[in-house]
Amino acid sequence: MTTVGVIGLGNMGGRMARRLVDAGWEVVGHDPVAGRAEDVGAEAVGSPAEVARRCTTVLLSLPDSTVVEPVVRDLLTGAAPGTTVVDLSTASPESTVALATEAAAQEVAYLDAGISGGAAAAEKGTLTIMAGGDVAAIDAIRPVLAPLAATVHHLGPVGAGHSAKLLNNFLNAVTLAATAEVMVAGQRAGLDLRTLLAAINGGSGQSFASSNRFPRIVEGDYLEGGLTSRLMTKDVTLYTELLARLGVPSLNAAGPVASFGMAAHLGYGDLISNRVVDALGDLAGGVRIQQPTTQETTS
Repeated sequence: MTTVGVIGLGNMGGRMARRLVDAGWEVVGHDPVAGRAEDVGAEAVGSPAEVARRCTTVLLSLPDSTVVEPVVRDLLTGAAPGTTVVDLSTASPESTVALATEAAAQEVAYLDAGISGGAAAAEKGTLTIMAGGDVAAIDAIRPVLAPLAATVHHLGPVGAGHSAKLLNNFLNAVTLAATAEVMVAGQRAGLDLRTLLAAINGGSGQSFASSNRFPRIVEGDYLEGGLTSRLMTKDVTLYTELLARLGVPSLNAAGPVASFGMAAHLGYGDLISNRVVDALGDLAGGVRIQQPTTQETTS
């Protein structure tokens, strides 16, 4: 394999394509937004089918199954037997299994590979991949995944990777929304939020949000470029649909659905989901959690 196709060159797909280019792969890309392929050093082509005609390994990084499904069906019109499609999107496992069945009829391997770590990890090539599908097919594409991910976990058959991703994203949504609420409350209580975060991260309230996101947010860095509030709401909705199919009660989804839905309603829907803290702050009377610099404190 010397040429890799990437379809979907937005926040995550663009960063992954750039990692592949920098690692020496020739990348053929397709995105509905003109110029995105060239921006990351890829060769632009006009359709998913054309990507498949040029490559035997195609990566997808798309918003959801409503976008993935038509893209894959177009792609399959150009795919030769032996092609491998790796779906890095956050998608419905049920849809993923159906697409894999269609692909198998053309002797095309379909792997679902949920990714975690956000834009920062995509930039550094330290993503975590939760993969579903044939073990041999996953092993065959590990050289392609190597510039993108620090770890690849095989979760089971097709659909398992996207199921695992939805479970992971739900925990991400819960802890991000809850930590945002705590930070707004801490600000209102007159606490030094840097010290509060240090205490939380040394205690039982520690999470990815408290240890990796909010130490940056209180300094004014929202880590722009990652998952938006609108997409976070979509992911939690997919999680509740998955649990309904599994027959598992979902008692904790209302919080993040309300938080990120509210953020979208207040105008933060297409901004990074970390901005949920500002949406909560708006409801609390205009609270912002950015802390003064040392110079501002002493002046």
